[in-house]
Amino acid sequence: MRTLTLNNGVEMPLIGYGVFQIAPNECEQHVLDAIRAGYRSIDTAQAYYNEEGVGNAVRRSGVPREQLFLTTKVWISNAGDERAARSIDESLRKLQTDYIDLLLIHQPFGDYYGTYRAMERAYKAGKVRAIGLSNFYDARFIDLAENMEVKPAVVQLETHVFCQQVKMRELVKPYGTHLMAWGPLAQGANGFFINETLRAIGAKYGKDNAQVALKFLTDEGIIAIPKTTHKERMASNLALDDFELTDEERNAIRRLDGGKPLAADFNDPALAKFLLDYDRQFNPDKR
Repeated sequence: MRTLTLNNGVEMPLIGYGVFQIAPNECEQHVLDAIRAGYRSIDTAQAYYNEEGVGNAVRRSGVPREQLFLTTKVWISNAGDERAARSIDESLRKLQTDYIDLLLIHQPFGDYYGTYRAMERAYKAGKVRAIGLSNFYDARFIDLAENMEVKPAVVQLETHVFCQQVKMRELVKPYGTHLMAWGPLAQGANGFFINETLRAIGAKYGKDNAQVALKFLTDEGIIAIPKTTHKERMASNLALDDFELTDEERNAIRRLDGGKPLAADFNDPALAKFLLDYDRQFNPDKR
């Protein structure tokens, strides 16, 4: 499995298994299936409520912990120095591990500076191997990256063939930060699975649209975490090393880029208000 080296020297697989919207009572079996299919990187989050399922699957898999790469994220409800520190320990408990390989701030709202400080302390204490951000764009990314001691190793953004994040990739490069794609298959939007450009390229190699798109992203040095609950799709999403895209094919895929996210715009004030109001419903002391 191909890997890349993060800005602190940690090796991370280019392909991982994402568990967003996988029910807690189903997560353990699906992650176990993914590990058995060959995945060595698993991406979860506190807000997915399935960290325990990931931890159980890792324990049952029989794969040595050091051969697996676990990512989780601190949610808005746990923002701030003290809350974030407690939540990191809770994530460690749920994941049944002594360390988290990659820890991200999930959303660019609330006291994310306090959260990042707690993450830096966890990193220095050996509880976390690398830290980074999720859904941080433009000025918010720069502001945090410039003011914190430990530079973000990863920024996780909605990234797929229709939103290739060219601007953000250039913006984060001076910090050695790598782009990690959530929704790398566009969550099926915009006719992804029937897109004729991807289909024509795939026909040449006996590959489907998902494989062509994942090949393109990983060749660009973008970490991808496709989600599926079907064993055959888990296997096919990993089968990327037996074909190579030509420059012409890569350029054709680049022309699919619309330059805008399809699922969520984290520069949208209405989205920020929605997420903060949602958080306050479950944290009365923040009202």
